[in-house]
Amino acid sequence: MASSRFPILLALAFSSLPFVLSHLNREMWFQDFLPSNMCPINAKDNTFYGIMFDAGSTGTRIHIYTFVQKSPENLPELEGEIFESVKPGLSAYADQPEKGAETVKRLLDMAIDAVPPHLWKKTPVVLKATAGLRLLSEEKAQSLLLEVREVFEESPFLVPEDCVSIMDGSYEGVLAWITVNFLTGQLSGQNQHTVGTLDLGGASTQITFLPRFEETLKETPGDFLTSFEMFNSTYKLYTHSYLGFGLKAARLATLGALNVEAVDGQMFRSSCLPKQLEAEWHFGGVKYRYGGNKEGETGFKPCYLEVLKVVKGKLHQPEEIRGRSFYAFSYYYDRAVDTNLIDYEQGGVLEVRDFERKAEEVCDNMERYNSASPFLCMDLAYITALLKEGFGFRDNTLLQLTKKVNNIETSWTLGATFHLLQSLGITY
Repeated sequence: MASSRFPILLALAFSSLPFVLSHLNREMWFQDFLPSNMCPINAKDNTFYGIMFDAGSTGTRIHIYTFVQKSPENLPELEGEIFESVKPGLSAYADQPEKGAETVKRLLDMAIDAVPPHLWKKTPVVLKATAGLRLLSEEKAQSLLLEVREVFEESPFLVPEDCVSIMDGSYEGVLAWITVNFLTGQLSGQNQHTVGTLDLGGASTQITFLPRFEETLKETPGDFLTSFEMFNSTYKLYTHSYLGFGLKAARLATLGALNVEAVDGQMFRSSCLPKQLEAEWHFGGVKYRYGGNKEGETGFKPCYLEVLKVVKGKLHQPEEIRGRSFYAFSYYYDRAVDTNLIDYEQGGVLEVRDFERKAEEVCDNMERYNSASPFLCMDLAYITALLKEGFGFRDNTLLQLTKKVNNIETSWTLGATFHLLQSLGITY
């Protein structure tokens, strides 16, 4: 159970100033973005809650947020979060929707224990599904969501009309951007130096940032720009979600198995895998057989050429991002932890070239790393190609990898909860 007691004002002003990185040590620069206004919460404060489910491609996660209203004159403040997850994701239950809904019910039982009974009817519960369900047929996805809705309606909580839905990928990126910049204090006051966000899920990847230059706005495709209102301000963000470019979808694409119906006995091979490897992998309710190339080269160079085909020329590359720094999470974080690039608890700051260096090390010594994950070489090579050749980042672009800021998950779910509470008239 994660908990944190620090106030963050929900009324945010909006402006943008040039963002300069020069002369700053990479670790010190990101430390400057952390809020320092921590103080204890008075036990007499009026407390209310919001429950948000993230139904991702690899797992379902619950976030139970606690807010306090210290007085009628003051705006609500974020007090803390309870977080838990289950695997696999809902999409794995495409043919067993009742079982999928049961995994949600198990998580919801945590909220029943966490929220005081007298606040149950005032606490909204919502589930938003991401790329995993976007890849399913409409019929199967809706069957899953219908079963989840029934679980919610049988619970003691407030169930909004749109309590279950499949979230648009760009919306996911916007909400993650709000969460990170909110938690790091970059949206309050008059001196915002906002950071961009990169999210790498199993089935999709998102990029979001606040453009500084008019050129960026002019040269960006219209559907990559999103204007929206929140916190009494209007935002115009560059944001896009690339479905099929998440880490696990990229594995299938590299193997030549994405959007291909797997036939029993069919073997998909890659130079990104150990030569003698032959195994099975389940993703999205489908079983795939995969293995290394028994003949031919293996290692970083041939592997990189394979993953490069997945991203080369397929992603928009805004010039402005080359001089920006980004928060990166999900599989960016996980693979950096797996290879000791960062600490699991603390996270860390990397340059893009650090992923490439580690990819070379792992891919050229696959047999040594095979026990950790047979896909480790492929994953690191893909992350490198995605960042450099896909998005167009420089080798020295800084990435802050973190799971939490002040003990709050850096997930789109906090931004979504703000939006939910605002729509219900609960926050202000």
